[in-house]
Amino acid sequence: MRAMTYFKYGEPHTLELHDVPTPKVAPGAVLIRVQRAAVNPVDWKVMSGGLDAMIDTFFPVTPGWDVAGVVETVGPDTPEFKPGDRVAAYGRKDFIQGGTYADYVALPATSVAPIPDGVDLDTAAGLPLAGLTALRSLDTIAVSGDDTVLIHAASGGVGHLAAQLAVERGASVIGTASAANHERLRELGVQPVAYGDGLEDRVKELAPEGVTAVLDFVGGVREQTLAVLTEGGRHASTADPSVEEAGGHWVWVRPDGARLRELLEKVDQQRLTVDIDTTYPLEQAAEAMEHNQRGSRGKILLHVS
Repeated sequence: MRAMTYFKYGEPHTLELHDVPTPKVAPGAVLIRVQRAAVNPVDWKVMSGGLDAMIDTFFPVTPGWDVAGVVETVGPDTPEFKPGDRVAAYGRKDFIQGGTYADYVALPATSVAPIPDGVDLDTAAGLPLAGLTALRSLDTIAVSGDDTVLIHAASGGVGHLAAQLAVERGASVIGTASAANHERLRELGVQPVAYGDGLEDRVKELAPEGVTAVLDFVGGVREQTLAVLTEGGRHASTADPSVEEAGGHWVWVRPDGARLRELLEKVDQQRLTVDIDTTYPLEQAAEAMEHNQRGSRGKILLHVS
């Protein structure tokens, strides 16, 4: 099968297209014929060696943790799926090697969710990592309709989804974003504020008594978070582990097919939207990664088949 691979840690331009063996399919696993793969910041951070201290890496590596495609075959004891099913997954494994920038990927059935008929492949591929991260962050600090929530980077890939989910729960949501994205947040029911110096004052204008919950998807904002948080308020960050020193939670997302299915159903019911920026062919994965490094308004995808 075709796969974009790298043989040592490095920059995106070192990715090359190679023929590699099709993955074996273990009991309880599914082999997915990849149609779309999403490019996420973690892909190029892993490629640079950023997670080497945490996760074992076996070269050559095919990057990618997000996928949408069709079940090709299933391993023994996998009654949940059958060949031909449209599925999506957040496909992080316990080691770094065979990812989704390839014609096929094998994943545990517990990581995989069916794609509803009304959800297109691009949306399904762009949802898993970002959507599950947003959902886990909200659940970690138990955001509810009683909360006033500040979301740092509310127009980003994760923040945009977290904002929608928080509004759906009935929370009052304030979101930081550049001025160009303020109207986009207002359309979601979010009160936008500019990030940067003076953020605390701008938040206090909207929430004079402070906010009861904060979600940080950018990092470097711990002191601003603490300055606007009410006594007893909760906060979590996906980008700054030091929040644990201040009573917060450092959030990592887990593969979870059941929760992903819930999110896909929300998309199907038009209760959740995923922004797509650009789609590249598989062989241009390096360019797609570099685009992701520069930043984008929505998800960047690879069109594999």
